[in-house]
Amino acid sequence: MTPKVLVVPVAFNEKIKLGNVIERFLKSQMPSRADYLIVDDGSDDGTTEMIASYKDRGVMSVKHPQRRGVGAAIRTGIEYARTRQYGIIVIMAGNDKDNPQEIPQLLEPIVRDNYDLVQGSRYLGQVGSGGQMPFYRKLATRLHPWVFSVFSGRHVTDTTNGFRAIRLSIFDDKRINLEQEWLDTYELEPYLLWKVITLGYKYKEAIVTKIYPPHQKGSYTKMIPVLSWWSILKPLFYLRLGIKK
Repeated sequence: MTPKVLVVPVAFNEKIKLGNVIERFLKSQMPSRADYLIVDDGSDDGTTEMIASYKDRGVMSVKHPQRRGVGAAIRTGIEYARTRQYGIIVIMAGNDKDNPQEIPQLLEPIVRDNYDLVQGSRYLGQVGSGGQMPFYRKLATRLHPWVFSVFSGRHVTDTTNGFRAIRLSIFDDKRINLEQEWLDTYELEPYLLWKVITLGYKYKEAIVTKIYPPHQKGSYTKMIPVLSWWSILKPLFYLRLGIKK
């Protein structure tokens, strides 16, 4: 029997784009055992009310009283799924960059071949990204996998893409400790990927697309240049050097 699946977009002040995210998921061909939970990271722009309008269509949500960061939001989604006996969680963007029709591509290796984490890759097979992705963003999303590959000893093509599926049983392993304050923002995603790979869990990449919306629909990312880049790089240094566990 297919494990219960929880699909979790995380969002902060995404009233404009999140509605389309929800509509695209509701129209997608998903397994009947897949539920949908939005983690609202303290939005104050009307996002919360917009999400509530979908309650009668089966869309669930939890909200942080104030903004805590994307890592904390992902942690909340994982905790919600584990306490409710889901088997797999799918994390995706709340800003309409990920295609819900591609969720089965992330789930199949876990269900069929017992993988533990399947990372969506926009660069596997030269699929690439679409939309208005600026040059410095392209450079950063290429550089990070290279550094990750050198440090971990495992070749990977996309490490900054948050679109991924995870077998929730891996969090029974106390060596994967998400309950660390330094993981509250962008650090959690590369931290988790590092742990899965270096601890010997079954990992693979799956081809996905990443579409950057036009600027008239709002900012394509909440990342702050330089400061946020260090947030995604420092887990590699901290873990490689044994500064953090």
